[in-house]
Amino acid sequence: AAAGGPSRRHRDCRVGTVTAAKRSKTIRVRFDFSVRHPKYGKYLRRSTTLHAHDENNDAKEGDVVEVTACRRLSKTKVWRLTRVLTRA
Repeated sequence: AAAGGPSRRHRDCRVGTVTAAKRSKTIRVRFDFSVRHPKYGKYLRRSTTLHAHDENNDAKEGDVVEVTACRRLSKTKVWRLTRVLTRA
């Protein structure tokens, strides 16, 4: 199939905040979300930390970024930085 054609699968995208940008070409992104308690119905805040590949070391700590799922790049990295939405 043609690149970017109709058969190309939709890749998961998430927006989060960079919590660490110390490593070369790697950022740590915190992704916050709410879940409803199954019994009591109260909404609970939860967060997940993702490791993302940042080829040009664009993102800095505190930036709001968009990351996209990609092939496994290392033991922990399965996300790639798409764009920096807002600078810290």
